[in-house]
Amino acid sequence: MANTREAARSAIPLFMELAGHPIRWGLLRELAGSDLRVRELSARLNAPQNLVSYHLGRLRSAKLVKMRRSSADGRDAYYSVDLARCRDLLAESGAALHPGLTPGHVPQPTSVDTAPSVLFACTGNSARSQMAEALFSRAVGIPVRTVSAGSHPTPLHANAVRVLGHRGIDISGWTSKSLDEFSASRFDYVVTLCDKVREVCPEFPGNPRVIHWSLADPAAEGQTDADTYPAFEQLAQELDTRISFLVELLKNNPENSKGS
Repeated sequence: MANTREAARSAIPLFMELAGHPIRWGLLRELAGSDLRVRELSARLNAPQNLVSYHLGRLRSAKLVKMRRSSADGRDAYYSVDLARCRDLLAESGAALHPGLTPGHVPQPTSVDTAPSVLFACTGNSARSQMAEALFSRAVGIPVRTVSAGSHPTPLHANAVRVLGHRGIDISGWTSKSLDEFSASRFDYVVTLCDKVREVCPEFPGNPRVIHWSLADPAAEGQTDADTYPAFEQLAQELDTRISFLVELLKNNPENSKGS
């Protein structure tokens, strides 16, 4: 019995076991910045695709990484990291090492000292990018140059208005905008939220950092507004999580002091 308890105490925490491998750590680092395909990860890590796929499988089994089929090309797949789960497992790892490392709470980012300019883009600018713009502006907590646009703008979806309205954000008067309107604008960050727009997103002046979030179109999840409402609610929840980590990234990036 004593040996069993000792073995349990000395067991390597799951996150440390998985992230301790150089390739898996590299995958987590790359996916923490942007959703990517296997061939892109292979190129960034300079590792064979079959080896990358194997380690992605290990990370997916532990629910640290998720995969979804590309809406631009169904033969392709995008991988994303579950940063909230990584955070929780890291907290557990600290507690396993020493009780004094048990976090009292996980701080939530609320503001940045020097707000960068951010463009959120999707195809229609009717839901994903508009919701991201609104949620990001609230998360930052101070006036910030944040816009959203689409490659093929369509009217704002009623469920986007409803879901954000339940969160105390009114976007009922917002309109959809075209990416062409901002072709000469400078941004510090460009965040694409659908696979199709990632393929056609123009290059903006000033070399902005480009981040991709592979998010399904909630309007495609049913025939009526009632059918699709749960997908919009799920999208808002995922955006809340992703944006909280994006704001934390901006807070700790010294390049943000350069202005726009």
